[in-house]
Amino acid sequence: MLAVLILAAMLTRHYWTVQIAQSLVCGEDVEPSDAMLIENFDPNYLLFERAEALERAGVARRTFVPVEASPDPTVANPVSVGVAGVMAHQARLRMWTAIPITHTEPISLNAAMQIRQRLGIERVRSVVVVAPALRSRRSALVYRAMLGPANIVVHCAPVFGASSPETWTETWHGVQEVIEEVVKLQYYRLYVLPFRARPAGS
Repeated sequence: MLAVLILAAMLTRHYWTVQIAQSLVCGEDVEPSDAMLIENFDPNYLLFERAEALERAGVARRTFVPVEASPDPTVANPVSVGVAGVMAHQARLRMWTAIPITHTEPISLNAAMQIRQRLGIERVRSVVVVAPALRSRRSALVYRAMLGPANIVVHCAPVFGASSPETWTETWHGVQEVIEEVVKLQYYRLYVLPFRARPAGS
């Protein structure tokens, strides 16, 4: 019986490995919005490239980019701003604004709280979150939980890089990334969103 189970898993591995990775990806949901938000926690040029394409397509005229704050939480770290600026310039992204954030656990939740405050000041009522594909479902869940109470509609634009649902098992880095994101997604679903996001969202 064990041999049969192992053989069945091996013969169907392409199907279930794709499903595991696909469960981490938000549904493509790009609508004309007030702004875009590049999830820049781990600097990734492909996100800026996708945002520029969406900007050119008329999805949104301005883009917000979270960057690490300096010791003064209201001031952006100049190195983080410089790195974001290089990628934005290279991608030819025209209208973008840095949002300084402090990285405290749980990082995605606390970042979303800080971003919500800035979007409220800017009178943003709808936003397209441009996020790495394999963490985009978690990002969409967090931003909808935190921005929804502020009457900000959240759309999602996943961006695929070297790893995709079809190829992540081909490299150790891809396997590591998917395992990490599966754990984090469940952590946010089962603990952070039910017990931390509701009080913060209110």
